[in-house]
Amino acid sequence: MAASLPYVFPFVTFLVLLGLGGRTGLSPAADYGLRVLILTAVLWIGSRKVIDLRVRNWAGSLALGLLTFVIWIGPDLIAPGWRQSVLFHNFLTGSAPGPPNGYASLSAAALSFRVLRAVALVPIIEELFWRAWLMRWLIRPDFQAVALGSYTAQSFWVSAAVFAAEHGTYWDVGLAAGILYNWWMIRVKSLGDCILAHAVTNAALSAYVLLSGNWQYW
Repeated sequence: MAASLPYVFPFVTFLVLLGLGGRTGLSPAADYGLRVLILTAVLWIGSRKVIDLRVRNWAGSLALGLLTFVIWIGPDLIAPGWRQSVLFHNFLTGSAPGPPNGYASLSAAALSFRVLRAVALVPIIEELFWRAWLMRWLIRPDFQAVALGSYTAQSFWVSAAVFAAEHGTYWDVGLAAGILYNWWMIRVKSLGDCILAHAVTNAALSAYVLLSGNWQYW
């Protein structure tokens, strides 16, 4: 279990902070800043020895990240109202996203911290958990004996499905993203490449949200 902590604890911390929402009583900027500080500290103190940011295939990782972004926003652009169907609005997925929310009124500082978390921290946290740990742990609980990018049908599809479930009403594109990121890990066997691809997706999505006002993606 101790071997799993550097991979799992940052993700658990991330989920706990998400669950707290804006209940800290702090201003949005201070709240987001505190989350960034906590997550950075958790990664640095507990996970820095297992974080490998070396990239083997820059062009492929950048392209995969952009492709995943296009897939993420594609259904809603092609078929407006698509996400309001019962497929995405039910007791399993929660409520479908509604009109633009409070993000539109956030200060520049709060938005900056929000983007920083999405682009610099979340990709590391999620790729440590999903691709570097869960995919291997599903093959063998002694996951350190399993090479990065090892494949079994069970580990591939279970991790992709749970990754999809994490994204609630966006489970369809979450599943597509999970499949693409899993495939890329198997292809390049590099944590750094998966982190880069995920960061590019989140950076493109953040830019799209800020420029278009489609806050529901946040």
